[in-house]
Amino acid sequence: MPPKPASSKPKGDYIETDTGNKVARRSQLYGTQNIILGGRTTIQPEVCIRGDLVRAAPPKDPKDPKSGASANTSVMVGRYTFVSTGSILRPPHRLHKGTVSYHPLKIGDHTFIGERCIIEAASIGDHVYIGKGAVLGKMVIVKDWVKVLEGAVVAAGTVVPSGCVVGGRPARVVGEVGDGWGMHEGMEGGDMRELWRSVG
Repeated sequence: MPPKPASSKPKGDYIETDTGNKVARRSQLYGTQNIILGGRTTIQPEVCIRGDLVRAAPPKDPKDPKSGASANTSVMVGRYTFVSTGSILRPPHRLHKGTVSYHPLKIGDHTFIGERCIIEAASIGDHVYIGKGAVLGKMVIVKDWVKVLEGAVVAAGTVVPSGCVVGGRPARVVGEVGDGWGMHEGMEGGDMRELWRSVG
């Protein structure tokens, strides 16, 4: 009697973690030990997250067991955040005393990052909508409830205040999001639960 073929489940396009994160098999995550996904986050195909770009740990002092502790976290992504196809997330860096020093990239909850965005920001708040092809330069800080228009280029070091709409090259404030923006499911900057459920 011939051996039975091994029953293999067809692999889906996404890997789902214990905390409900959905990560596309065709995404590229480098330095995964330095990346924290907050739960129910979606990473689409062709997304590149550079967790390998991390601040160098100080040299270990043999007398102090706490020195030279484990590597820093370089990318932190909040709950129900959606990173669209082809986007690149990499931690910001500065040149300090002739050495490149990386800083963490923190992304809040219920944030949407459109297709083919380049993100090198220091911080992105909660309920932020970033349009397709937008670029957030080094050390940018985006507060809560912000809409970044498609193709906008936010210059390095810019602080985008809460409740703004920014657009252009270089980006500038072009309006306000208005009362109630992002308060409903499926809206820009809104609750991302339905979008998360629709993936995979």
